[in-house]
Amino acid sequence: MKSLLLLLALFLSPQLAPTTRAEDPAPKKGDAKQETPVYDEKAIGSEQIAAALIRAKRENRRVLIQWGANWCGWCTMLADIQRKDAAIAKKILYEYDVVKIDVGRFDKHMDLAETYGADLKKNGLPFLTVLDGDGKPIANQETSSLESKDETKKGHDAAKVLAFLEANQAKYLEAQALYDAAFVRAKAEGKRVFLHFGAPWCGWCHRLEDWMDRPDVHELLSKEFVDLKIDTDRTVGGQAMLERMRGSKEGGIPWFVTLDADGKPLANSGDAKTNIGFPAAPDEIERFRALLVKSCTKLTPDEITKVIETLAPKKPSAR
Repeated sequence: MKSLLLLLALFLSPQLAPTTRAEDPAPKKGDAKQETPVYDEKAIGSEQIAAALIRAKRENRRVLIQWGANWCGWCTMLADIQRKDAAIAKKILYEYDVVKIDVGRFDKHMDLAETYGADLKKNGLPFLTVLDGDGKPIANQETSSLESKDETKKGHDAAKVLAFLEANQAKYLEAQALYDAAFVRAKAEGKRVFLHFGAPWCGWCHRLEDWMDRPDVHELLSKEFVDLKIDTDRTVGGQAMLERMRGSKEGGIPWFVTLDADGKPLANSGDAKTNIGFPAAPDEIERFRALLVKSCTKLTPDEITKVIETLAPKKPSAR
């Protein structure tokens, strides 16, 4: 029904299509959910996807493209259930990098959708596309079949949405296989390994990873290290590897260790009580500097200082 109405509006005039469909709930004035648009109408879809693919490939996740528009009530309802349903929210947090692409009145990003095999005019909005880490489409899904059939519960069926996400998530990798591959590369490139452990729910882990991904930081650290991230929740054997490397079941994450190309530990972020985590406080930053000094053979003292300066807060200039 919703696809038929969307096509009728498009046929009559894409620019004069109603802001809500007959079966869509009308936005309520003052409703907080409506104050923040679901779709960024100024974003460039190809750039959104490119950025998501970098993260997805690094983390062995999928990219979930949600084609839609802010005028589409069903698009808003899909966004709401993803945020409010605990099981769906966790599944997306763990398994997907979400990209919401605005298609306007079917006059924006249509060529982009076509390249991924998404027929939006035929199927209506919202429409879902799942990409693997290399950008290959592995699923295109209209969402009418994901809607609740219970007339008293307007919106999408949480069980159906969750089943779709579970069916298309990436297969978990083996921690030991990732570990072995990193050391093969380290020997080939004459580098050392920076092994860090994290999990999707860990905010400080994301801060560490985002910092390491900064172009200026990555350029320097990649001269010395092969970056190896092990997810303790999503990598098979990841938690056991953390406990083995740290020598204890106790302690938080992120936890990291530097190793030479033969796997010999050089320095680590500390034990259960002294773990640096993400180096934010002055003493943590100084301990991280000491770790780099002990671990690095390629980075010069000046380059190590440049790395540390990206962590230290800038002092206000004197007036």
